[in-house]
Amino acid sequence: MPESFDLSPEVAEDGRFVRQKSVFRDWVTLDGSSGFKAEHGRYHLYVSLACPWSHRTVIVRRLKGLESVVGISYVDPFRDERGWAFSGGEFVDTVQGWAYLKQAYDASDPTFEGRITVPVLWDTLTQRIVSNESADIVRMFNDAFGPLADESVDLCPEALRAEIDEVNEFVYKNVNNGVYKAGFARSQEAYDEAFEHLFAALDTLEERLTSRRYLAGSTPTEADWRLFPTLVRFDAVYYGHFKCNRRRLVDYPALWAYTRDLYQLPGIAATVALDQIKRHYYTTHDSLNPSRIIPLGPDIDFNAAHDRERLT
Repeated sequence: MPESFDLSPEVAEDGRFVRQKSVFRDWVTLDGSSGFKAEHGRYHLYVSLACPWSHRTVIVRRLKGLESVVGISYVDPFRDERGWAFSGGEFVDTVQGWAYLKQAYDASDPTFEGRITVPVLWDTLTQRIVSNESADIVRMFNDAFGPLADESVDLCPEALRAEIDEVNEFVYKNVNNGVYKAGFARSQEAYDEAFEHLFAALDTLEERLTSRRYLAGSTPTEADWRLFPTLVRFDAVYYGHFKCNRRRLVDYPALWAYTRDLYQLPGIAATVALDQIKRHYYTTHDSLNPSRIIPLGPDIDFNAAHDRERLT
């Protein structure tokens, strides 16, 4: 059996999980002044549907109408010490023909020694990674492609940008990364701290969403699509696997209805692959689930009525 990947380089001496920083942070621009011009067919997105950081880029690519502009390839949800793999079938690199995503990192920087992460935005012209930072990729997809994208959809309007950035920072620190800080903690103190911050943040978001349909503005924005991937995985994975078990998502009336509201918007359900999500988490983290047994439950009805329209 292949060994699971090792997260120990990202665990501090006090047992706290400290996520590695993304090292590829170049930017696509409409005019090409960055060295990466927005062009039809030039860029390719490598993702895992199991990964919440990838998930946000898949959603924004779809909402911005970039599916024919930016290609996409999916890696296998199982990851071992060799990193994300193209194992065949639906998990094939349709551009480079690679067996492992590590080959993209090696081609871009042969000295790179960190953990191989998704998503990756690849430039087929310069044959290198543009970005492996999901926050940058979703903002690029929204801002940088101009008439190549659906300009009627703006997920980060200038008038709301400061508020969106503030919400994003809060959600990333306490929720998106918060579940990982709890799940990968190697000390009781580190776990307790992450756990308390996570549920305090969920309580804050529950209160915010009780009186407003979305996190910022009257339509879904980037802030919503950065929170949604964590929420949609919460009960199936984070509640049990990462020990985030004070309350389930379904125990929060507003957050649970909000998640269903987003899930039921056109095109979103097709981006949620719960089978891949569960396969990834329960077979990849041997320190948390050495048996690699994938639980059959819970049964989650994301299509149930939500009644969120009344808040519009």
